[in-house]
Amino acid sequence: MIYVSTGGRCSHTAFETAKDFLDHGITSIELSGGIYSESYKKDLLSLSNIATFQVHNYFPPPLVPFVFNLASQNSDILKQSIDHARKAMNLVSDLGGRVYSFHAGFRFDPKVSDLGKSLSNNILHNRYDCLQLFKETVLTLSEEAKNKGIILLIENNVLNNHNLNKFGEDPLLFTNPIEIIEFMKDMPLNVGLLLDVAHLKVSSNSLGFNLLEATKQIHPWIQGYHLSDNNGCSDSNQLLTSDSWFWKVLDKSKAYYVIEVYGVNTSELLNQYNLVYEKIKDV
Repeated sequence: MIYVSTGGRCSHTAFETAKDFLDHGITSIELSGGIYSESYKKDLLSLSNIATFQVHNYFPPPLVPFVFNLASQNSDILKQSIDHARKAMNLVSDLGGRVYSFHAGFRFDPKVSDLGKSLSNNILHNRYDCLQLFKETVLTLSEEAKNKGIILLIENNVLNNHNLNKFGEDPLLFTNPIEIIEFMKDMPLNVGLLLDVAHLKVSSNSLGFNLLEATKQIHPWIQGYHLSDNNGCSDSNQLLTSDSWFWKVLDKSKAYYVIEVYGVNTSELLNQYNLVYEKIKDV
């Protein structure tokens, strides 16, 4: 199924964005970002008979913002992040969904103001320690998800040259294919990879790995895609085109596609939906 993300509408509630999507004929919606709403669950449930929802990462947005990090070495932030994931999984169940997807962790705790921008040059924690903690956290959540009939999808992070040079090394988890493969080998069947093709494009330029070969290497664990494009230097959530690089390696048999294009009106998002549909309809 093809979903459209609400993530580009950061100044609206998810309910407002969902109603706008529905008015334009978009009925499959990934809930991501937006502003806090006390009535978010009641509002979204009122649309659940005419819309299909999935939940992503930082949704539902909390009243007091924080950086969601399931590999945090700060016990308070880690607990906050795990509690949020549990809340998100409960919402998936309430809305009749099957997937909760989230970003892989970080080796430090960014400020809320850093997200989507240049990262503050904080002290990095040991990579192995962060990976082990992230693994333990995901395994715990996967057991709870299994009992709810939910699949967890981990999204690869994006590393641009600016942040790589600023830290002098990779401050994020899940940016290179080797690390993704080694991690996913230890995951149960209800944990898969949400491949953000735009993130992989930027990270491949920063870290110097072959983009097409990397996609083939991680293919066994891919269960869904986040789709947008960029110039390979920054994650700009630009429009998809018929010539976007990933069509040639996209596994059309996968059931979960999300259009994550920002900065365009809803009519253009519908055009993007139709483009993806045409590309995968022959499966």
